Amino acid sequence: MPWKEVSIMSQRLEFVTLATGTNANIRHLCRCYGISSATAYKWLQRFHASGVKGLQDRSRRPHHSPSRSAIAMEAAIINLRHKHPAWGGRKLHHRLIAMGHSLVPSPSTITAILRRHQLLDPQESAKHQAFQRYEQAAPNELWQMDFKGEFKLPHGRCYPLTILDDHSRFAIALQACARNTRIITQAALIQVFRRYGLPDRITCDNGSPWGSGGRSYYTALGVWLLRLGIGLSHWSFTFPATSSADSG
Repeated sequence: MPWKEVSIMSQRLEFVTLATGTNANIRHLCRCYGISSATAYKWLQRFHASGVKGLQDRSRRPHHSPSRSAIAMEAAIINLRHKHPAWGGRKLHHRLIAMGHSLVPSPSTITAILRRHQLLDPQESAKHQAFQRYEQAAPNELWQMDFKGEFKLPHGRCYPLTILDDHSRFAIALQACARNTRIITQAALIQVFRRYGLPDRITCDNGSPWGSGGRSYYTALGVWLLRLGIGLSHWSFTFPATSSADSG
């Protein structure tokens, strides 16, 4: 009589039948069948849960396919772009969400997808390049100073004085002033100078108290800054710093 071919399915069924018997020795059966205890208890659990069907091999296909989802989303982006050639990454991002799509990539990722598929006009892309801000090589080379408007308080008004270092973008000062007069501004600047030192130059607009609105070149506060050796820049002209000999 020829040997019968033993299938994996029949071995699993034979194992769980013996393992579920009275006084079964699981470890001994594992050695006999050449399997680990983890594998043994896995098949026993599946057998108790689903019977013989639980001993069949399950599909190795993943429940979720990120790559397939990404491909489908990319196709949706390209399709929507063809329908609306003027829409960019932000518009496509919000529209895809409104259409009920999940896992919509960020606007910058959508823009990169459009660029990869050559759906962006190179000339149009050049218009939206990030602005490269001019900055100084070292701290205290240039400060930017301004009063950020004014607003009403229960008692009086507030004039926020702001000073920013152009190299580090560090906010050197943000001080609430009762007025934007020379005396109040000068007192605030003295505190800042004592803490951070003197800058090489300060740039500001032509408003009060450092600017005269174009009526003259110098204000009392501007002259004080120049005598300290600080260059003063406005929108349309620059005052070089004067030496102590010049200010004598």
